[in-house]
Amino acid sequence: MSLQIKNLHVCVEEKSIVKGLDLEINPGEIHAIMGPNGSGKSTLANTLLGHPKYVITDGMIEVDSVEVTHMSTDEKAKHGLFLSMQYPPEIEGVTISNFLRLAYNSLKGVSVNPLEFHRKLVEKIKEFGMDPSFATRYVNTGFSGGEKKRAEILQLAILEPTYAILDETDSGLDVDALKIVSEGIQAFKNEKTGVLLITHYNRILDYVVPDFVHIMIDGKIVKSGGKEMAHEVEKSGYAIFK
Repeated sequence: MSLQIKNLHVCVEEKSIVKGLDLEINPGEIHAIMGPNGSGKSTLANTLLGHPKYVITDGMIEVDSVEVTHMSTDEKAKHGLFLSMQYPPEIEGVTISNFLRLAYNSLKGVSVNPLEFHRKLVEKIKEFGMDPSFATRYVNTGFSGGEKKRAEILQLAILEPTYAILDETDSGLDVDALKIVSEGIQAFKNEKTGVLLITHYNRILDYVVPDFVHIMIDGKIVKSGGKEMAHEVEKSGYAIFK
C-alpha cells in the first residue's frame, strides 16, 4: 500500500518539465520536496491530481496498487488523493460549508444532513482557532493568503484523504498561521496516511518534521535524504546539488 510515481514524464505546452521522476510514499510517512523555482515541483503536484494542462507522456501513478495515471481529478480524489494548491481559486457564491459537504458526500458516497455537517464543521473550525463564521464565507473570496491556506488544511481535515499533496502550503504565512497550518498537517498524519510536502523553505520543516527530503532540479529528484538535507539547502542553496 503506497503512492507510487514511476518514471513520470510531463509536458506543458509541448515543453518537457518533469523528466523521469520516481517516488514512493508509504502510509505514515512525510516526504518533503524542495527545489528552486522552475524545477517542476508544482507541475508534479498538479499532474498527480489530473490538471488537464499537464500532459503525462510516460510513466505511471499508482495509489495502493491501483493505477490512476490518466483518471480524472474526481476519480483520483475518490482513490484517496488530495491537493492543497499553491494558489487556491475563489468561488463566489459558494459557502465553505456547502462546498465541503457536497465534496464529502461525493467522495464518501453518502448524504450527510446539512445541519449536522455544519455543526461538525464549526467544531473543526474552532479547533483551528478560527471564527465559526468562517463556515458561511464564500470559498476563498476576499481571503488573505493565510486564510486561504487555513481553508486548504480545513478541507484536508474534513475530507480525510489517504495521501495529501501540499503545494507550498507555507507560502506567505506569518508565524501564527504557519503554526496553525503545521498543526493541521500533523493532526492529519497517522499510520494510514501519507504526505507529500512541497516547499521552498526550511521553516515549515521545523514544525512538520519529514521522514525524507528530496531535492528536485530540472524535473528530476537529484538527491534524497533526511531532514538534514533541508539544513544544507538553507546553508548553501541548491547549487551544491547541481
